[in-house]
Amino acid sequence: MTALAGLRILDLTDLKGAMCAKLFGDMGADVIKIEPPEGDATRRIGPFLDDKPHRRGNVSSTRHEMLDTSPLSERSLLFWFYNTSKRGITLDLNQPAGQELAKQLAAKADVLVESAAPGTLARLGLGYDELKQLNPNLVLTSITPFGQTGPYRAYRSSDMVAEALGGMIWTNGFPDEPPLHAMGLQAYHSASFFAAIGTLLALLTRDSLGEGQWVDVSMQEAVAGAVEHVAPFYHQGLGIESRRGSLHWSRYFRVARCRDGYVMHCSLGDWTSLVEWVKGDKKAQDLEDARWEDLIYRKDHAEHLFDILDDWAKDYSVAELMEGAQLRRIPYAMVRPPEALVDDPQLNDRGFFSAIEHPELGRTVQYPGGPIHFTVTPWRIARRPPLLGEHNSEVYGNELGLGADRLSALKRAGVI
Repeated sequence: MTALAGLRILDLTDLKGAMCAKLFGDMGADVIKIEPPEGDATRRIGPFLDDKPHRRGNVSSTRHEMLDTSPLSERSLLFWFYNTSKRGITLDLNQPAGQELAKQLAAKADVLVESAAPGTLARLGLGYDELKQLNPNLVLTSITPFGQTGPYRAYRSSDMVAEALGGMIWTNGFPDEPPLHAMGLQAYHSASFFAAIGTLLALLTRDSLGEGQWVDVSMQEAVAGAVEHVAPFYHQGLGIESRRGSLHWSRYFRVARCRDGYVMHCSLGDWTSLVEWVKGDKKAQDLEDARWEDLIYRKDHAEHLFDILDDWAKDYSVAELMEGAQLRRIPYAMVRPPEALVDDPQLNDRGFFSAIEHPELGRTVQYPGGPIHFTVTPWRIARRPPLLGEHNSEVYGNELGLGADRLSALKRAGVI
């Protein structure tokens, strides 16, 4: 049993909303990813398996011949990550026949998630008003740079632009240096998580009101709501937040360099044990002063405190420092590079990574696990990402009742 078993989700997102649909699929919903016949653009974004790029449909500039178009050419790890547990079909929404098929699919769906520019679906005859007539229970979730209304609604954006206008970049970096873009696609992910939450709330509301609704998600607003303390501090009259380097805004944590890596200091927990440990190494300086026993004093003088602890930690290895901290019940943490996570004993003990079979490749691939741990309805990857158009016959034939001749005609016309 899975958390979202029985729900049908149509995925019309690009990279802005792919995480939203992935969350639904990995929680058990039947997610159908709809791609144009030439394939989603993310299939051509690396990194690629074994550093061999996706080559479907490209033409060699030197030999003027079609390169490999077998499933072995579908190798984008980025596409794979964002499209687990989904079925995949192709559909050209710019053709009337494609729009008609989309309406038939929407009539049988619970949710349609999309990330096109405002007004795009309406121009295709697939706007919320039209879809609501077809299926009053449908929840339409739209993820766009600035929402469906307002002065910026028609502006284009990117993950970096959304991070900047949402306040995330301004607060990331060191005080006297330029702001930094956050690692990964934080704006896209923030918007996707807010969209997933809003969609689930709309589905719960549907149970009581008996109808769906339109969930309008702005990436810029999602980022502004995901920067922890920044907005609350401003509204409480505490000013505009500045960059703090690796010092956490609470001032109780800071990253330090050890002999062979990095850890995060913590001035909470058993302060006496920490001071005695540092004192035993003759590095305590003034930390033995009784003033440091006060939590607020440690917060107000965090820079000096962590400078002392940095000087102490630099002679330890990460493993030595972590073992000593755990023994003394001090909440330190390792700051590990991404490549080290695969061998992390904690993640492996919790079964975070999933081995997913790719039969067309004749191999199994390790995938990152889910952000949520359910006990009764566990998160899991139900299937590897779909090949291009892999489920056309299954969806159009078996579920919409189109015959083989009709499918062939649609394929020849470039509709599917």
